[in-house]
Amino acid sequence: MVAAGMIYRFNFRDVFAHGDMLIEGALLTLQLSAVTMAIGLAIGILGALARSWGPTPVRMAATAYVEAIRNTPLLIQLFIVFFGLPSTGLRLSAGTAAVVALSINLGAYATEIIRAGVQAIHRSQIEAGLALGLSRLQVFRHIVLFPALKIIYPALASQFVLLMLATSIVSQISATELFHMASIIQSRTFRDFEVYVVAAAMYLAMALMFRLLFAAIHRLAFGR
Repeated sequence: MVAAGMIYRFNFRDVFAHGDMLIEGALLTLQLSAVTMAIGLAIGILGALARSWGPTPVRMAATAYVEAIRNTPLLIQLFIVFFGLPSTGLRLSAGTAAVVALSINLGAYATEIIRAGVQAIHRSQIEAGLALGLSRLQVFRHIVLFPALKIIYPALASQFVLLMLATSIVSQISATELFHMASIIQSRTFRDFEVYVVAAAMYLAMALMFRLLFAAIHRLAFGR
């Protein structure tokens, strides 16, 4: 039997009264995610090219980058960028540090995903391109990249969604994304359950929106 004094009365009104802050945080989360996805994808393409066809020192450097990032926590990487770099004289704002850390993290995962797609391309196609006089970069751009992206697109899209959810971690350096705004609202209203349920629902909505967007892009880019 539950004591009368322990009955919790839900009150979402106080949370929705700060709806403008939640919307601002969600928009900043979407902006941070979009920028990071673009930069991380570029890093992934360059990393896959380096690991697949680069000279030995470049391949070793790319491999070291991928292994170091994939085997250390994102939170530590974020703290190194935001708290560690100022020791070397490079001070970044919270927003810039968030973009840098998340892009570097995504780039390592994207490198391996794209490299798997590159390795799935039959060697004969690459040799045919080289035989036609194309440079290795031209072969990568025109023969390898598009078919490889088609193969790994579902995995890459899932990684992008995971990245969007991982943006919540940048609240640890006071970057003003959704979770940071939710924490501010919680400190003002003391409605822990309601605040974080609403925030979770907004993350869920954004994740589903991204999945629908990526599905539409897949149909447009690879459906023909």
